[in-house]
Amino acid sequence: MGDSESSLFSFFFYVLFVYPATNWLLKPGRFSRTKGLTYAISLLVAIAAVKTGLELKEQGPNYYQLMKVGRSATALEIKRSYKKMSLELHPDKNPSATALDDFATLKNAYDVLMDMDAREVYDRFGPEKLKQKVAVIDEYKVLVEVAIFYAAWGIMTWMLTLGKHNSNARQWVFTGMIAMLVVEVMMLLKEIELPPWFLPAMTAHELIQLGHNLFPAFLNGCRCIGAYLFVDLDGHQRALLGALHEQNKEVLRALRDIQTSIQNGGGAGPARPMSVGDAMRNLEAELDGKDIKHPSEVNIFSDGFPDAKKKSNTNLYLMIGGYIVLYYIFAGNQASSA
Repeated sequence: MGDSESSLFSFFFYVLFVYPATNWLLKPGRFSRTKGLTYAISLLVAIAAVKTGLELKEQGPNYYQLMKVGRSATALEIKRSYKKMSLELHPDKNPSATALDDFATLKNAYDVLMDMDAREVYDRFGPEKLKQKVAVIDEYKVLVEVAIFYAAWGIMTWMLTLGKHNSNARQWVFTGMIAMLVVEVMMLLKEIELPPWFLPAMTAHELIQLGHNLFPAFLNGCRCIGAYLFVDLDGHQRALLGALHEQNKEVLRALRDIQTSIQNGGGAGPARPMSVGDAMRNLEAELDGKDIKHPSEVNIFSDGFPDAKKKSNTNLYLMIGGYIVLYYIFAGNQASSA
């Protein structure tokens, strides 16, 4: 499965399966807030880890892993490792049915890693660019491909995070995208060098692809958790003002009734002034008899967004259609550049 097909599969997998499952765990009332968040994050991490592991296994070892050396290995270290492994994998000593192919792959890895120019292209851009056998990689074209990738995901992120309840998720995702873009461009342009201790057997290109593969999990995790933790401060303020307004109306009405009772002396017969204590007790009785929601009883945490749910299906269909169009545009652009 190619990178484009893998990205498309990841998109549908997370949107159509993982996101609903995470929402089910975060549904209000199903678990406590702490347990719900713990279960949702654990599910996202487990799915991302298993899916990434399967993708790496399908991809197979890179040249450094085949040679059993690190990314910062010197020419002497590569020669020593090749000499040792060639004795093990040579067809005369290797009884495996794939001995010829294994030895040819090892020889190809050795040739690439010993050629400094080919090794740099392999580290920065991957084996696909190496197969093109061009003397100089057009960095401008590579940056255009990067821009198309992030523009496509930026549009998808915007469509997936429509609505006020997704404001936190939108900020988190776009912040993560900007950080990924900056790091990726700096790695492609060799503005930064990876430390030897950080995933020593992986190339810069593989680390970039790993970030691309993990981005759908990050996006959908931010959507679920951001919507779950969203606090509608405007709605809460309106609810508080409404509750206070209702209380004030009832207090004013009760005070008018008490004032009338005091002026009338409590009813027929000689006028008898009402004491302050009696007036306060009557006011408390009036208010206790009313079913008024106290402002502290208003729940500020979002436990549902009816309007957003009505629009979610339409947004999902538009987003899927837009992604498919962008996918074919991006795939066609990659094919033409190759």
